[in-house]
Amino acid sequence: MDALRTQVDRSLREFVERQVPALGDPDLEPLLSAANELLSGGKRLRPAFCYWGWRGAGGADMPEIFTAAASLELLQASALVHDDVMDKSDLRRGMPSAHRRFQTLHEKGGWYGSAEQFGEGAAILLGNLLLIWSGEMWRTSGLPYEALQAAQPVHDHMRTELMCGQYLDLLEQAHGENTFESALRVALFKSGKYSVEQPLRLGLVLAAGAAEQWIDDLCVAYGRRVGIAFQLRDDILGVFGDPAQTGKPAGDDLREGKRTMLIARTLAAASDDDARIVRRLLGDPHLDEQGVATLRGIIDDTGALQECEDLIGDYLGEALASLDDAPITPESRSALADLAVAATARKT
Repeated sequence: MDALRTQVDRSLREFVERQVPALGDPDLEPLLSAANELLSGGKRLRPAFCYWGWRGAGGADMPEIFTAAASLELLQASALVHDDVMDKSDLRRGMPSAHRRFQTLHEKGGWYGSAEQFGEGAAILLGNLLLIWSGEMWRTSGLPYEALQAAQPVHDHMRTELMCGQYLDLLEQAHGENTFESALRVALFKSGKYSVEQPLRLGLVLAAGAAEQWIDDLCVAYGRRVGIAFQLRDDILGVFGDPAQTGKPAGDDLREGKRTMLIARTLAAASDDDARIVRRLLGDPHLDEQGVATLRGIIDDTGALQECEDLIGDYLGEALASLDDAPITPESRSALADLAVAATARKT
């Protein structure tokens, strides 16, 4: 992962540096600065799944695959910026979120109009810019034209799924009540598929040249299960994570009212009194530490936390077992096993 991260970081840095002439106007510098800061962090899991899909299907270790895989970090950054606007999140990776950053720029400049509206508008544009760059970086990666053409439908579908997942997430919050199955649907579309399954599929198809049946089987048996476990871990960290590690305030998902799989399990198992408390406190933007502690206690007492931990273990075990008979290189089989553990056992 360290070597891969170095290659991905280099590819991102070189790509963004090539955009500087187009952003030569000094008034555009805050956009470039915000993009650079956002791209400097992250676990680089999506490029890793793409890269090891490529290697697993026989692709060579070449600079062009790192560039193509790194383009997924631009897509991820775009999604994070827009997600923070929709959730009104103040922090991202321990730093002010993009819309708060631009809001502060407006306030310090003493400019006209609403600083909050300016911040949100600028962040939406930054997210759009990152989305455009992700497509450009993918197309200009230097991989053979035939490989990119073969994988383009996967690339297009992945981006469509992500946007649909964002809408389903908004819809889930608007509906209020949810089930584990409906929360799982959102998690798959919004995060699970584009974090694991589709990056893996991209790498495999780029190298193999076509979406053969074994690729679909592996992407579902391994990629989808790891994706679900990945999101379950994210749900847990959103409630119980250490702010020093997650970069966000404790219990932020509770203040935002996220209808996660963890919350769905909690409400399904809670007593009537506890369920009323959860419904009353969940989504309160002013929820204090005591409120967070109350909700954490109910989640733990209902067994929902342990149930989600058990599900992570089950999904991970099934995903790892699916690698045994997959027609991929031994090196990639080992790497994908390590990646699955890293994605689902992470603390940040």
